[in-house]
Amino acid sequence: MPAHTFRTPRPSMQLLAAIALCALATGCGSLDSASNRVAGLVTPYKVEVIQGNFVSREQAAALKPGMERAQVRDILGTPLMASVFHENRWDYVFTIKRSGTEPQVRKFTVFFKGNELERFEGGELPSEAEFVSTLDNKRKLGKVPELEASEETLKNFKSGKPAASTAAAPAAPPAPSTASYPPLEGAAR
Repeated sequence: MPAHTFRTPRPSMQLLAAIALCALATGCGSLDSASNRVAGLVTPYKVEVIQGNFVSREQAAALKPGMERAQVRDILGTPLMASVFHENRWDYVFTIKRSGTEPQVRKFTVFFKGNELERFEGGELPSEAEFVSTLDNKRKLGKVPELEASEETLKNFKSGKPAASTAAAPAAPPAPSTASYPPLEGAAR
């Protein structure tokens, strides 16, 4: 008499897919409601994206028609785009994308005739100081140190006397080392 085997019914793949889909939807819904509860407390980090060359008003003012390509490169830097199809044109494009602010896009184009600067064009360019002032990233930094020496400091420097603010107590000599180390090479035989 043949042995009868009993097989347990296996759930169909459609049923397994439906269960997985329900579990996934439930998980996403709870994640969404959790993020809504802590809105404002937790914000994702967004990377600042800075691309290209910033061209300032001062740099553009230093350009004069007739300058050679190397001189222009010294002033403006290497162009972001220099095409072999437009070899007489250099494009300087600058973009900065920061969290919480509108992206900034600036374009400046330099045109050459042979090896000499013919003309340049671009929108309103900020000065270096104006551009730096727009970079405030809401971090509170300490007091900015004074970057110029006062007349008194310069006089003291020329006379060889240290300035009163920079005079410090002499440092103590370092303590002699008591550690003993083995020789780097084996002893001669």
